[in-house]
Amino acid sequence: MDRRKRLKVAILFGGQSEEHDVSVKSAAEIAANIDTGKYDPLYIGITRAGLWKTCGWPCAGWENGGSMAALLPDRGMRGLLVMDGHGRRRECGIIPVDVAFPVIHGKTGEDGAMQGLLELSGIPYVGCGIQSSAVCMDKSLAYIAARAAGIATPDFLAVEGGDAPAADALAYPVFVKPARSGSSFGVKKVACADELAPAIEMARQYDSKVLIEQAVAGCEAGCAILGNGADLVAGEVDQIKLRHGFFRIHQEAEPENGSENAEICVPADLPGKERGRIKETAKKIYAALGCSGLARVDMFMQDDGRIVLNEVNTMPGFTSYSRYPRMMAAAGIALPELIDRLITLAAERWRHQG
Repeated sequence: MDRRKRLKVAILFGGQSEEHDVSVKSAAEIAANIDTGKYDPLYIGITRAGLWKTCGWPCAGWENGGSMAALLPDRGMRGLLVMDGHGRRRECGIIPVDVAFPVIHGKTGEDGAMQGLLELSGIPYVGCGIQSSAVCMDKSLAYIAARAAGIATPDFLAVEGGDAPAADALAYPVFVKPARSGSSFGVKKVACADELAPAIEMARQYDSKVLIEQAVAGCEAGCAILGNGADLVAGEVDQIKLRHGFFRIHQEAEPENGSENAEICVPADLPGKERGRIKETAKKIYAALGCSGLARVDMFMQDDGRIVLNEVNTMPGFTSYSRYPRMMAAAGIALPELIDRLITLAAERWRHQG
């Protein structure tokens, strides 16, 4: 392809959530695997303080260079305004953007906020739209929507503000977690009533809305989904085998070397028929929650064969140890091809939406 005709792809990363560091690692993997013969990547990092900056490569210390930047919410511009350190427009001015890849996890990146800005800007973007991003980010809303579609979910209570639930509202053990957060930050398994209030306070450090969720006995399995509408591709099913505690790899010191308390098996150590049922259930959940582009659907497979929704990640990690790209690779879609498909899906969805 003529390099002058390459699509300009703005890869947005970083952000203000507790998953900032994971996002930087995800962007680095995308940078190392994107086809630069077909795409012209533009890397835009968002600092923990919310400042936007261009950078040459998403890596440690990226904040120390580059230029100030702002995405213009103007469909006539469809681009990025680049400024100098004093907030003045640089000579390069506005850089047109063909497609955005917002590989930002958690709040303001995966909850519909970034998607809303990109909709205003008129720039096609990788991943779910505003509504599905917001619903999936709020686990209580995702459970309500999934139940309406006939999908099993854990029993749960949502607690907001200073409200306190009755200690016996659910049978122990329960999981207490921020309703709108990810990567297991602020999550605690509670075995008795005395542990409930401290767990709620810990979760409130990450979100004012807290979910108290009945623990589900069963195999933890996930499925990567790719596509729009009815044209969906499922990656290979994976399985998390816990030695103790709960899965929290993104909080570990050296996640690239594996998890301290868990083993991730791809494909899952389950019969082919059961993996097929998990894939079909993941597709059903994906459709019920209005997802598009991609999502990782996490579920529990119980001993009686019942499949229960755990959560849906609308912008899963792309790090070297992340589950989504590993599941797709096991299904024969390597990361360079996966990135290409995601960008193509974004452009196609935008054309169909008009």
